[in-house]
Amino acid sequence: MIRADMHIHTYYSDGLQSPADVVEAAKSAGLKLISVTDHDTMCASARTAALAKAAGIYAVAGLEISAYNFTKVHMLGYGMDTSCPEYAAYYRRSVEGSFARCEDMLSKLSARGIALTMDEVLAERRMEGTPVHSMHLCRAAAKKGYAPTAGAFYLAYIIDGKAGHSRIGRLTPEEAVKTILACGGLPSLAHPGRIRMEREAKESMIAGLASLGLWGIEAVYSGHTDEETVYYKEMARTFGLAVTGGSDTHFKDGPRRVGVPEFYPSAEVLRALKIC
Repeated sequence: MIRADMHIHTYYSDGLQSPADVVEAAKSAGLKLISVTDHDTMCASARTAALAKAAGIYAVAGLEISAYNFTKVHMLGYGMDTSCPEYAAYYRRSVEGSFARCEDMLSKLSARGIALTMDEVLAERRMEGTPVHSMHLCRAAAKKGYAPTAGAFYLAYIIDGKAGHSRIGRLTPEEAVKTILACGGLPSLAHPGRIRMEREAKESMIAGLASLGLWGIEAVYSGHTDEETVYYKEMARTFGLAVTGGSDTHFKDGPRRVGVPEFYPSAEVLRALKIC
C-alpha cells in the first residue's frame, strides 16, 4: 500500500513552506506519494517533482482552484497539462483576477479605516508571477498591528460576510471542474466538510458536479470528523467518485501536518494518477 498526502501548500501560494520542506516532511512521515496543490498555481510542481524523485517519492502535479458560488467550494486538480492553451488562459485569468480582487479588498478595508497598500501586500508574496492571495494581505495587516495574527485578521475581515471579502475573478465550482478537465486533469472536491451548505443542497451540488465530470471527493481530510469521513466516503460510492485525501498543510509548525490523516489511495486512484 502507498501512503499519500494529496493536499499540501507551499510559499508559491499562501503557505510558508518550500518544496524542499514538503519533501523532507513527507519522507519523515513515510509517505510514498504527495501532491502540492497550491491555490490557483502549479508553479511549485516541477521543483517538487525533482526533489521527490531524489527522495524516492512519487509526486503528482496539482493545484487547488479557489472556487465560489454563494460560498467557498474549492476544487483540487491533479495531473493538469500546464503547456496547453486552456491552462494558459486559466492562469492568466487567475493572476489578473487576484490583483483585481486584492484592490477591491484594499478599497473595502480602507473604508473601514484599515490602511494597506498593494506594495505592502506584495511584499508578503514570496514568488513573482503567482497570484496574490488574501493571506498575503492578512499577513501585511497583522504586521501593521490591525490584528494579533494573520489568521485573526482573516476571520475578522476577509471571510464570507465580512467587510473586506471579495470574489472578483473567482471561478464557479462548475467552471473549475471544466477547466481541470480541459487541461487533461482529474478534479476532486476539496474538504467537503468545510463547505457551508445544508446537507441536501450539498448533495445536489455534488451530483451536478459529478454529471460534469467530477472525478473525486476529498473524503479523508485533516479537518473532518470520523463521522464526516464515513459520510463522504459513502457519498463517493453513491456518485461513483474516487476517494482522495490530504492534510491541507500550509506551514511546518501549524495544526495540520504533512501525512495526517493517514491516507492510502485505492488501486484505481493510483492508476488514474499514472502511478502504477
